[in-house]
Amino acid sequence: MAEAGCLNGCKRPAGGSAEGQAARKKRKVGGGGRGPEEKSSRLSAALFGEDCEISHDQLYELLKYAALGKRHNATQPSWCRISHQSHLAGVVVIVLHEMSQLHFYKFYLQFKHLRKVFRHRFILTPSTNFFASLYGEGANLKPQNTAQGLTSAGSECIQKNSDLQCDPIIRKYGIKPQGLTSYILTLEEQRKNDYPIKGSPGCKGYIYTECDQQRTDSSPLFGLDCEMCLTAKGNEVTRVSLVDAQGQCLLNELVKPESRVMNYLTRFSGVTKKMLLPVKTRLSDIQTRLKEMLPHDAVLVGHSLNADLQALEMIHPSVIDTSLLFARNEGRRFKLKFLAKAVLGKEIQCEEKLGHDPEEDARAALELAQFFIEQGPAKVAELNLEMLLTTEKLAKDSQNKAALQPQGCRVQKQFNEPTHLSKPCFLDCLQVTGQKPVLLGRQGLDSSGLRQSNLSTSNKQILQRALEDVPLSTFSIIQFSLGPEYTASHLPALCEQVRSKLADMLTIYAGPFEEGFCLHSVKKEFGRCGPIQTLTVVTEPYKPYVCIQYEVLEAAQLAVESLNGAEVAGSCIKVQRPVTAAMLDCDDLIKELELDVENEGVIYVAGLKKSLTEMDLQEEFSQLKDLEILFLPKDLRNGKHRNCCFLKFQESESAADAIEVINGWTVKGSKLRSRNALASGHLWRWIWQMKHSNGKQGGHILYEKMEQLSDSEQDLRKKAKKLDHHIKKLYRSLRNNTLCVVLFPGVNSRHGAQPGLGLMAVKDDGGRSAH
Repeated sequence: MAEAGCLNGCKRPAGGSAEGQAARKKRKVGGGGRGPEEKSSRLSAALFGEDCEISHDQLYELLKYAALGKRHNATQPSWCRISHQSHLAGVVVIVLHEMSQLHFYKFYLQFKHLRKVFRHRFILTPSTNFFASLYGEGANLKPQNTAQGLTSAGSECIQKNSDLQCDPIIRKYGIKPQGLTSYILTLEEQRKNDYPIKGSPGCKGYIYTECDQQRTDSSPLFGLDCEMCLTAKGNEVTRVSLVDAQGQCLLNELVKPESRVMNYLTRFSGVTKKMLLPVKTRLSDIQTRLKEMLPHDAVLVGHSLNADLQALEMIHPSVIDTSLLFARNEGRRFKLKFLAKAVLGKEIQCEEKLGHDPEEDARAALELAQFFIEQGPAKVAELNLEMLLTTEKLAKDSQNKAALQPQGCRVQKQFNEPTHLSKPCFLDCLQVTGQKPVLLGRQGLDSSGLRQSNLSTSNKQILQRALEDVPLSTFSIIQFSLGPEYTASHLPALCEQVRSKLADMLTIYAGPFEEGFCLHSVKKEFGRCGPIQTLTVVTEPYKPYVCIQYEVLEAAQLAVESLNGAEVAGSCIKVQRPVTAAMLDCDDLIKELELDVENEGVIYVAGLKKSLTEMDLQEEFSQLKDLEILFLPKDLRNGKHRNCCFLKFQESESAADAIEVINGWTVKGSKLRSRNALASGHLWRWIWQMKHSNGKQGGHILYEKMEQLSDSEQDLRKKAKKLDHHIKKLYRSLRNNTLCVVLFPGVNSRHGAQPGLGLMAVKDDGGRSAH
């Protein structure tokens, strides 16, 4: 993974607060038609570095807050702050049907308006049913047959078996109850969810519990939870709790961090500086005690337990993670507080308390696992937690509904009465406030809520209707596409074209060199431009050349700019990219990437020694004016950082000055090189995934056999350019202070899978975007 750090030395957690950015990014509002009293809405999103991937759940929360606001108890998302939400004139969501991040960069030069206006961008995980994830499955659909009530002995299910099969819990675990060993995370699941694993490169020095005895369905369960603080080292444990299967507390101990504390996170941990002053217990003491307490067949239970074990710097082979056990669609997770209330009927993490109680949280996670194991997947699925979550959110809009809920009762008892089952529905949330959304596109909703397709409807017709209807609505969803003849079947060919061009853009040829030249000197000199993936000697010409493929675009471009005509390994060399038909517009593409509004104020720095830590770099670069964020990319496979970083500045002028200062700057004996960024944030991550997928199943790219695109390249480019023009025209027609979100929803079909891309802006005067 990659890390983005604040300059005070802390690491920003994924999806963390962007309040600091919001405060720093305030700008004067332009003139125009606004009166002196009217305020301008602004977006401030933490979408740099590792925080650039957003789930459908997070997108849902953003749209809900933008449309409803605090007056209807919608919560401000932590990953994207909307200042002056009440002044938003409306929300417009533009969905580009069956298009993905791949399409945006395939037709990057054609999407001129999107590149110019939409500064805030994020990766969106692909969905098999994107509209269901946006509206909620069953949005406004005709009522389903109501479920039969449970008898005292319990019934087999509260919905037809065919309906239960669609539940993510049933898809994952099946219908029948199983023993606890069936719910222990596999090694692959642990690796995927960032659990510390014995022998992993990132777990050097971690303590192994040595609980190697084979697990059975009678193995003992132990609930574990930790509270952490932020130190110069990162997250460190300040409190640890362990409970046994009977809920008895075996350990509840304060721990003094080894490094200087930068933030006690008291709001969440409940731990203060005063509490830790007399504490003598250190992490090593806790590690020893846990190792002694746990029997050799112990199974640890926790909610997102990977974070606790990472902070404890301990490795345990058998874990049950309740955030994964109670499965949701598209990788989303229920919060522990919600599960405790919905499943156990318990209130935890109450607002009147100072921070969380790790003993309470450990016990809640343990009881949730025990409930799941004892009752089985079918019983858990019957609780219909998605519906309960939506009901809980909507209930906040009505004090009367909240009063009807008996305090302390178990939520599952409510199912003794017939219940209408449905998934979370964004449209229902709007109807609570009396808003009627505009829904336009080839896939629309009729009056009954049933989805219909009208392939005869053109983008031009949809645009004309949108220009008439959108100004009359506070919430609109408009769907465009490349055309009815363009489907996901074209994805393999398109993917291969983009991957091939990316490989060429990352590749340079350098030479000629003399026979017997020093290859180490060449690798060292070109390595100062950035991380090298491969280096090979080309012997076909009269004199040898080298072919170098870099891992980032900036490195290849820096090599072309700084080493072409230079003397390397005793030879005056030429440096160039491959010359192919697809690469003829490479210079134009590089120029447009550099001018992209997303890269404004961002620079690339290469030549870093791999021994340098993030703290070292923050100290070295702290003297640079207006430096806001440091992003240190890491190899997504082994977690090691590369010899380069990205620096984001508050102002473009400060970024330009920094390039002048850094070029030729020596840090710890290493000479640095710098230039404007081309692919920071989400694009860097996507390029890495494209390069390492190789078109094989298991990566983000999957194809069965090559198919040629039905349209010519020229026709597709024309359609993409026209699509960009339609969005530009619609955007210009919007009222000032309208939030506009453009979504390439991603593709997930038998032809392949590609992540989506989201772009956001609040329209300002003159059609500009407000940041």
